[in-house]
Amino acid sequence: MTRRQLLLASLGGHRETVFAFGHEDVLGTSLDVQFAADSEADAEVAEAMVLAEIDRLRGVLSTWDAGSEASRWLQLRNEAKLVSADLAAVLGAYDTWRERTNGAVNPAVGAAIALWQGAGQEPDAAQRAAAVAEMAERHWELDGRVATRRGATPQVFASLAKGYVLDRAAEVAMAGPVRGALINLGGDLVARGEMRPTIEVRSPDEGTAARLAIRETAVATSGDYRRGFEIGGRRYSHLLDPRTAAPATGVRSATVRAADAVTAGALATALAVMDPAEGQRLGDSVAGAEYLLLAANGRPILSRGWGALAPAPAAGGMELAVEFEIARVDGQRYRRPYIAVWIEDTDKFPLRTLALWVEKSRWWPDLKSWYRGDRMRAMAEGTEITATVASATRAPGKYTVKWDGKDSQGKAVKPGRYAVCIEAAREHGTYQLIRHEMEFNGMAQSVPLKGNVEIAVANLAYRKVAR
Repeated sequence: MTRRQLLLASLGGHRETVFAFGHEDVLGTSLDVQFAADSEADAEVAEAMVLAEIDRLRGVLSTWDAGSEASRWLQLRNEAKLVSADLAAVLGAYDTWRERTNGAVNPAVGAAIALWQGAGQEPDAAQRAAAVAEMAERHWELDGRVATRRGATPQVFASLAKGYVLDRAAEVAMAGPVRGALINLGGDLVARGEMRPTIEVRSPDEGTAARLAIRETAVATSGDYRRGFEIGGRRYSHLLDPRTAAPATGVRSATVRAADAVTAGALATALAVMDPAEGQRLGDSVAGAEYLLLAANGRPILSRGWGALAPAPAAGGMELAVEFEIARVDGQRYRRPYIAVWIEDTDKFPLRTLALWVEKSRWWPDLKSWYRGDRMRAMAEGTEITATVASATRAPGKYTVKWDGKDSQGKAVKPGRYAVCIEAAREHGTYQLIRHEMEFNGMAQSVPLKGNVEIAVANLAYRKVAR
């Protein structure tokens, strides 16, 4: 599926034309690209170049495609093979980062995933030790472009291959007839040339952990809050440490800014499974890299230079926590509802989207109040925010999203009266909207809201930011 918009953005201090394109099911995720270009035809050329490069690299690096070069090479045993420059680059990157992270980055982590996925009970110490020993083996030898496969442990070229694809796609785009490119592949992104976006880093509670103004850089995030294993009613992180074959527990999410996407992806993967102190030592050792870790207890851990990129909100300021529960419909099979949560002024102009839980862009119009308002906002502000806020639908349960009192451009709004909106729509199901106006004047308050078919209960908690 493809979607297309014409945007007006501020680039280099003056108004330029930015063309945006979106695609679904690209390497199993979404792809959003924006180009600073003189014409739509030029942007379309760059788009075609990017898609062609991604398709080419999928045929080289995908371990999910049995016909790819990587999959065919992984079936060999003890045979020296001349491989493509792309496959050699990814194998070399894994060698480098496996050593640099003391094994926290390891493409053989699939052995640990197989141990936990579908397990009826928590794997015991002996099972984990066997998986650790298997993952610790040497899986290949690389001499230039000659690669020799050792052993039979399955390999998953995920984070580093994704970063390599992003870097190559950005390089190809900038070789085309455009002045800038922003490529977002499943939430990891690269900005090159005249593209200087401000992006939101989402926190595990779907609030905004930080806002980054980026240029000529890459950003990657790894976290435990959207996927996981459930055994005996207990949830475990899907992020497994190859050194222990156990789920990560110390960090909920890790966001890294680095010069290239391979470095950003490798660091984000490692910092998400390491304990915070170990991760800090690693992150501080990589020149030019900056990171934001959210520890298991919610404490933010910032690199020394992160503050210059995204100053933390002052302690003691106010925030709004929008707490709500997605209702469970018993006795029938049904699709998860689409959810949007946003803030608007009394004229119903949307100031900030806090959550947009819709997997495919074609369903955005089903959230008709949010969609109508956001199209109006996009025309007025000349910016497109959906690529940075949209994420997967959620199962029935309790959720909290937060508002820090800023608009979609990162500017603090004036004290006054604003409306909090919670909209829910379900394919072949119901449509519901909750809209409540309240005063934001620095006085703490808690307001319970009446629920409906899709949103069982909701509460607005306006309070001081915890220190």
